[in-house]
Amino acid sequence: MKTRRSDRGAPEPQAPWHEVRPSLWMGGHYWAGPDGDVRNAVVGSEFGLVISLFTRPGHGPDPGVDHLISEIPDGPLTAEQLRSVQQLAVTAAEAVRNDRAVLVRCRSGYNRSGLVVAQTLTELGQDPTTAVALIRRRRSPWALNNQTFEQYLDTGLDVACLLAGLDTRT
Repeated sequence: MKTRRSDRGAPEPQAPWHEVRPSLWMGGHYWAGPDGDVRNAVVGSEFGLVISLFTRPGHGPDPGVDHLISEIPDGPLTAEQLRSVQQLAVTAAEAVRNDRAVLVRCRSGYNRSGLVVAQTLTELGQDPTTAVALIRRRRSPWALNNQTFEQYLDTGLDVACLLAGLDTRT
């Protein structure tokens, strides 16, 4: 399964992860250092919960850290994948409410992680437009450059899930 679309021209982020709001971090597996070289973002035990929407061996987290994995594509999602995003966001929001540091990550930390973080912020009481603006301000202007993901948030994941479930083509 292809998990990353490379046609958006987004640069690698300038840090492995950024705090979007207290206890909620967004990041990726790769980032560009000051010299422009792409580096691995390796998670140790900095976070109490890591949610990975893309994985690669050797990127952590350390043993004993709660790690949820749900690889999804950086493209249109199925109803099942949208339900997974919803459940991950509920889990992340609960962890944030309990003052646990949460990292949501994908490849670069722009789209897939942005979708889950935006939905987490919605679970915590923000409207989707404010959530997306906060993510772009705190992580990168390139965050959520996948227009389909932004449309899911604007529509609401419950409705997007129902609509995705109508597509019965195989």
